[in-house]
Amino acid sequence: MKHALVAMGVAFGATLMASHAAAQSATDEIAKYREMIADGNPAELFEAKGELLWKKADGPKKASLEKCDLGLGPGVVKGAYAQTPRYYADTDRVQDAESRLLTCMETLQGFSAAEIAKTPFGRGKKADVVALVTYLSAESKGVKVNVKPVHAKEKEAMALGRKAFFQQAGPYDFSCASCHGEEGRRIRLQDLPNITTPAGAAKGWTTWPAYRVSSGQMWSMQHRLQDCYRQQRFPEPLYGSELTVALSYYMASLSSGVAMATPGIKR
Repeated sequence: MKHALVAMGVAFGATLMASHAAAQSATDEIAKYREMIADGNPAELFEAKGELLWKKADGPKKASLEKCDLGLGPGVVKGAYAQTPRYYADTDRVQDAESRLLTCMETLQGFSAAEIAKTPFGRGKKADVVALVTYLSAESKGVKVNVKPVHAKEKEAMALGRKAFFQQAGPYDFSCASCHGEEGRRIRLQDLPNITTPAGAAKGWTTWPAYRVSSGQMWSMQHRLQDCYRQQRFPEPLYGSELTVALSYYMASLSSGVAMATPGIKR
């Protein structure tokens, strides 16, 4: 009996080692795959479209977005994305790049921000916002993230984002931390970054927006967060809501000091 138990233990240990080796091998292969497809990232097409949209006279007011103030002055795009989300005095709230674009599209071009927000991802002006944010993020590629809570509302956003990240709810009692709160988590051999650490937060934050090879779509961070909530079986959060911006602020703040690597490419 004793020998049988020892044999079972050895076999179990060997199985675990083989499983770990297989998972590591798959992770390495996924990394190689990403490296291979990084050249000629289709996100470049969305980036180019976004630049054209930024400069195009559009909307009821027939105006471009070249006077949009992303925080560094009207029309300044270089490095602006790396400093969002941030507090904007004219709206008296913390906004990420996407919700800030909605403000500019409404005030400068005459579009309805509420109508754009209600539009499904990948359609109409919502698709244009994704292209625009891809362009803006590319203008911060290589620039270090600089999101630090200074204004009172930025501190509130940081606190709300942290609370939302760890809040368990829904039919499965999930939270963001259920998948992104520990080292070594994975789904279908896909490594999940530990967002609670600066390195993990940066791995998540600095690579979005990203082109999703599996769906052939460009996804913004707002889209990524919406899909995370869908997978948790939560109600779909409102686009550009205080909650989603706060979650973005939490991730971006933890990523401060790390260079942006957008637009990214995902499986």
